[in-house]
Amino acid sequence: MLEVHLYTWVLTIGAFIAILGIDLLIAARKGPHVISVGEATKWIVFYVALAVAFGIGLAVVAGGQSSGEFFAGYLTEYSLSVDNLFVFVIIMASFAVPQEHQHKVLLFGIVLALVLRGAFIAVGAAVIEAFSGIFFVFGAFLIYTAIQLARHRDEEPEVGSNPLMKLMERVMPTTREYDGAKVTTKIDGKRVATPLLLVMVAIGSTDILFALDSIPAIFGLTKEPYIVFTANAFALLGLRQLYFLLDGLLDRLVYLSIGLAVILGFIGIKLILEAAHLNISKSVPEIGIPLSLGFIVTVLVITTVASLRKTKRDPSAIKKHTPSPGADKERIPEDQAASRPE
Repeated sequence: MLEVHLYTWVLTIGAFIAILGIDLLIAARKGPHVISVGEATKWIVFYVALAVAFGIGLAVVAGGQSSGEFFAGYLTEYSLSVDNLFVFVIIMASFAVPQEHQHKVLLFGIVLALVLRGAFIAVGAAVIEAFSGIFFVFGAFLIYTAIQLARHRDEEPEVGSNPLMKLMERVMPTTREYDGAKVTTKIDGKRVATPLLLVMVAIGSTDILFALDSIPAIFGLTKEPYIVFTANAFALLGLRQLYFLLDGLLDRLVYLSIGLAVILGFIGIKLILEAAHLNISKSVPEIGIPLSLGFIVTVLVITTVASLRKTKRDPSAIKKHTPSPGADKERIPEDQAASRPE
C-alpha cells in the first residue's frame, strides 16, 4: 500500500479546490457565454496535462507501480465518464438549460459529484480493508453490469427524478422559470429555487449512480484510496469541457457502450482472479497493471475508430439523444411549484 500522510491529503484536496476556484473565477469574469470548441480544447489540454504531470510525479515519488495504477484508473474513469455525458445531454435538454449557462451548471454539478464520490470511495476503502472477499462481489457486479450494458446498448438512457431531487422539491419551493444565472429568485416576495439549481443537483447526484460501477472498477485496478480519489478527481475535472468538445461527436460514438462493457467485464474478471488469489490459493494467476493499461487503451482506440468509421459509412447509425416526453412535468409537480405572475 502507498503510504499517504494526512498533510498529503490536505495539500491534494486544497490543490483541487484551488484549481476549481480559478476555473470558477475565470468563468465569472467572462460572464455567461457559450463555450467554443477552441476554449473547450484548451481547458481539456490543461487538465490532461495536469493529470499526466501528477502521474509522472507519482512515479518519481512512489514508483512505477503506483503511477501505472493511476493512469489505468484515470483512463478507466475518464472513459466511463464519457458515457455519463449522454445522460448530461438529456438532463440539459429536459431542463431546457440556455447554452450560455451550461458551463456553470456543469461546474457546480461536477463539484457536487466529486464530494459525493469522495464519500463513496471512503466507504468502499473501509469495506475492502475489513473484507477482501468483497472483490468477488465487485467482480460479479461488474460482469453483470457489462452484460447489461452490452444488451441494452441501443436503448435511450433513462433519467428519472432521484431521491435528492425529490427531497429538494419537497422542502424548497421551485419555479420552472429561469432568472438569468441565478439559482434562486423571489416571486411575490417568496424565495424559490430556479431550474438552474435543480439541474446542478440533478447532474451531481445522478453521477453518483454511475459511480456504482466506476468506483468498483477502479478498485479493481488499485487498492489505494489516494489513487482512486485523484484518478476520479482528474477525470471529473476534464469532463465539463469534454461535454462541449464532444457536442457533435458524442452521437457518433455508437460502439461506446460495447467498448465500456468489454472494459468492465475485463476488470470484473481481474477482480475475481485477485480475490481468488488472496482468499483461496496463491497459485491463481493475477492480471498485472501493464496488461490492464494496455488492454484499456486498445479497447478505447478500437471503439472510437470503429464508431467513426461506422457513422461515416452509414449516417443513419448516428444516435440522437432527446429527453423523454413529460420529463419536465414529472420533475417539478404543479403543487410544489411556486406561483408565478402570468
